[in-house]
Amino acid sequence: MSKIDAKILVLDDDQGVLYTANMILKQYFQTVITEKDPAKLVFLLNQHEYDVIVLDMNFSYGLTGGKEGIKLLKRVLEKDPKAHVLMNTAYGDIDIAVEAMKEGAVDFLVKPWPKEKLLATVLSIYELSKSRKEVQELKTGQKILMKDQQKELSDIISVSPVMKPIFHTIEKVAKTDANVLVLGENGTGKELIARAIHNQSKRDNENFIKVDLGAISTTLFESELFGHVKGAFTDAREDRPGRFELASNGTLFLDEIGNLSLPLQAKLLTALQFKQISRVGSNKVLPLNIRLVCATNMPLYQMVKHNEFRQDLLYRMNTVEIKLPPLRERKEDIAPLAKHFLATYAKKYQKEKMRLNETTLNKLLGYSWPGNIRELQHAIERAVIMANSPLLAPEDFLLKDEGIEGHSQPESLNIEAMEKTAIQNAVRKAGGNLTQAAIELGFGRSTLYRKMAKYGL
Repeated sequence: MSKIDAKILVLDDDQGVLYTANMILKQYFQTVITEKDPAKLVFLLNQHEYDVIVLDMNFSYGLTGGKEGIKLLKRVLEKDPKAHVLMNTAYGDIDIAVEAMKEGAVDFLVKPWPKEKLLATVLSIYELSKSRKEVQELKTGQKILMKDQQKELSDIISVSPVMKPIFHTIEKVAKTDANVLVLGENGTGKELIARAIHNQSKRDNENFIKVDLGAISTTLFESELFGHVKGAFTDAREDRPGRFELASNGTLFLDEIGNLSLPLQAKLLTALQFKQISRVGSNKVLPLNIRLVCATNMPLYQMVKHNEFRQDLLYRMNTVEIKLPPLRERKEDIAPLAKHFLATYAKKYQKEKMRLNETTLNKLLGYSWPGNIRELQHAIERAVIMANSPLLAPEDFLLKDEGIEGHSQPESLNIEAMEKTAIQNAVRKAGGNLTQAAIELGFGRSTLYRKMAKYGL
């Protein structure tokens, strides 16, 4: 039978106990260290990290109160708070057992013990120790992986002068817990800004939780954000924390905040105002400790004027406001972004020799990129996949033809393409007045906002 790769320490003033414990445990564990002198405890702790420590309660002759053992237990846990200690005494005093457990002992064994009892107890504590170590290693690994992913995602590539004030704002606000509102068209990198704020903050070791509010139905809003308890509704088969709880001590990123209906805005405002939530189906109040970052491409200030977005919620979530410019206003970034995406996808699709020629780069620079950075990213990926040559040519990029004043025209009679163009023309004709544009199109204002969000306008 192969022995378990583990280290067991037995500290007891009774040489007979040490001999018996060593004889029993040595059959199952690779390393068993026994010691009679409690003064050597610190030395032994410095020598190894033990999976289980069996510690006697009394060392001085005539003492039965267990105070010596409690003192040694505290010393062990000061040295290694994760230590798994089994207390061992010849006196079955329940008060001693309770005190030892309160101080951090895992279990309590009364001498004289049968061989099977000692072995079963040590094996059980070893399995607990092993399990906790595996969980801790998993958590540590996940944190490292998460930080690496967040670092990769938060690398903002820009050489444009218009982005410098935004970087200064991020640097200043990240050091605080101020709520941030990020505004900008679809595809401009609002999530990257949120991650950059998180990664430069004091909360960077905690969770960054993203919630796409545009993808959450009204009926599931409270359950998703605040959590629920088992039995709260038909499909609630177990307790489940919400996004607010998962973001505790970290950052909560609410994307597409402009899509929230007024009733849901009220629920969100209440949670932010009182800094507490309750899971659906529970009366227990949970305190909130989060950094809030919100983002939208919707015209929130116009929506406030038309009573479609709560002014108090807007003020609550935009202590600091960051407005991201579209890619057409930061053309200096097109080339470095294109090269970055090319390197990424060339590696992903094992086409490391892929390059952009000057003519192709000029084509990319001359396009208005209505879908912003996301459209550029997808264009590069498609070109890498479909290209027959390692040198990407202009024809490898199927960009939409641009019409008057840089606005794209539909390439077909597709209804959605025609509707997008009609909205662009109406907004342009109304000089940016969305109320007038909605009247021109025969839409309600809220319908126009939704369609603009849908088409990334």
